[in-house]
Amino acid sequence: MTQTNDSIQAALGTIGLPDGGDLVSRDMIRALSVSGGTVRFVIEAPDAATASRMEPIRQAAEAIVSKMDGVDSVSVVLTAHAPQGGAAKQPPPPADKTPPNLTIGRHPTPQAGPEGVPGVDRIIAIGSGKGGVGKSTVSSNLAVALAKQGRRVGLLDADIYGPSQPRMMGVNKRPGSPDGKTIIPLQAHGVTMMSIGLMVDPAKAVVWRGPMLMGALQQMLTQVEWGELDVLLVDLPPGTGDVQLTLCQKTHLTGAIVVSTPQDVALLDARKALDMFGTLKTPILGLVENMSTYICPNCGHEAHLFGHGGVAQEAQDIGVPFLGQLPIDLDTRLAGDAGTPIAAGDSAMAEAYATLAKRLIDGGMG
Repeated sequence: MTQTNDSIQAALGTIGLPDGGDLVSRDMIRALSVSGGTVRFVIEAPDAATASRMEPIRQAAEAIVSKMDGVDSVSVVLTAHAPQGGAAKQPPPPADKTPPNLTIGRHPTPQAGPEGVPGVDRIIAIGSGKGGVGKSTVSSNLAVALAKQGRRVGLLDADIYGPSQPRMMGVNKRPGSPDGKTIIPLQAHGVTMMSIGLMVDPAKAVVWRGPMLMGALQQMLTQVEWGELDVLLVDLPPGTGDVQLTLCQKTHLTGAIVVSTPQDVALLDARKALDMFGTLKTPILGLVENMSTYICPNCGHEAHLFGHGGVAQEAQDIGVPFLGQLPIDLDTRLAGDAGTPIAAGDSAMAEAYATLAKRLIDGGMG
């Protein structure tokens, strides 16, 4: 019989704690994973002092799970929740135990107010009012273009329901987690990147309510070892929902870039995104008009399939920088599907993204 996360949780729920409750009702189980006959999880105590007294509980948890049908090996690590302003002291894992992989997706932990990300100078959100305007394509290519100009760049794919950066950046390896809490990000095209798409089955939908989304975003911001970065770009989901609200309220954002196509319907939704950032007091660093024009590769004729110039006019009307126009381009789409952003090369489109990056740099990136 193969055990499941639910059956393991049910067994752990029978282990009572000296001060009341059990491991599950007290929300102490983290990073639970079941792979065939191997079970791994972390017991997270509220503080180091409590953790120092919980070794018998850890042993009991290991024993009860190891006796379950189909379980061949069990790895249980005891740790403590990090206090604000410092790292928790963690007991070393038992001998011959492999630290578990970290599982993304949980309720957020409380915090007093907006926080930065250690080592990251600037955090820039890239948003749009609606889907389908090329926001993720702009995010990946802008990240690569900034890296080519000597900036230390991170890219966080915060589009929880539709993560596309693993495909666009050409990475599919699951990030490592040496201790069940810290996430080691991946590197691609000179960019440090992380995506929820690297942590979940790509064939399965992410069916989470708001608190799970907010917890996942918080984990990817605070538990990833981003290192020293000049800028972290955050590729937001479309719209004005939980992820945007959480990011703007809980993180010290430098500002936001809004991507839109030029037609009126897209601009209506882009204005809602602009209004949201304004309401949340997030500065607008600039607007980008994507799919601005189409140039026939055979005859060179230029057509404006979605209109032209609407985003530039909007930027002028509201008094924010206009960062540039990007055409519809088949090679850009093919490059993204192949996992090498067009900005990594030396084509005309790569130059367009280099110009976009330079404008952002020259503007001080906030």
